[in-house]
Amino acid sequence: RGDRVTRRAPVIATIGGVVLVALIALFVTAGSESDQLAVDTNQIVGKPAPAIDAVDTEGRPFRTGDYLGRWLVVNFWATWCPPCKLEIPWFVEFQEKYKSQGFQVVGVSVDDPPSALPPFAQQYKVNYPLLVGQEREDIQRAYGPVFGIPITVIIGRNGKICKKHIGPVGKEQFESEIKALL
Repeated sequence: RGDRVTRRAPVIATIGGVVLVALIALFVTAGSESDQLAVDTNQIVGKPAPAIDAVDTEGRPFRTGDYLGRWLVVNFWATWCPPCKLEIPWFVEFQEKYKSQGFQVVGVSVDDPPSALPPFAQQYKVNYPLLVGQEREDIQRAYGPVFGIPITVIIGRNGKICKKHIGPVGKEQFESEIKALL
């Protein structure tokens, strides 16, 4: 029995060494990229919101700067994303319910072709601007990285980011946050 353990020790040590080298390589490459891309969710919270200058599905210009003095919710989503489809009716409801209090939602479709957005907007009765984010890595990089959706960013009346959510959030939590900000 002792011989088997002795013979396995070099194999185990080799496997352990390979795993250790792989982990170190992963952390080194991920660390440099994450620094560049601002992976930390809270890294942008409290900072001025990056400008978005885009066109909505109706061809109208949209600029975040035009919304200073209002609460702006920027939701990154896609038509094929089940959690996005769950949240969108809530944003439609919140837009209707709180628009008179200086609240505005805008959706940024991250990878859908422009032709897919109007039918989706009609099906879901979207009552807020939908921006074409396909091939707009500048927007995604500024608020991201957008490596998973939905991502929702709440921008205050002063143009600074108040909250950033990666992944789906419950309706009650969103509404509670909105009410606290208004």
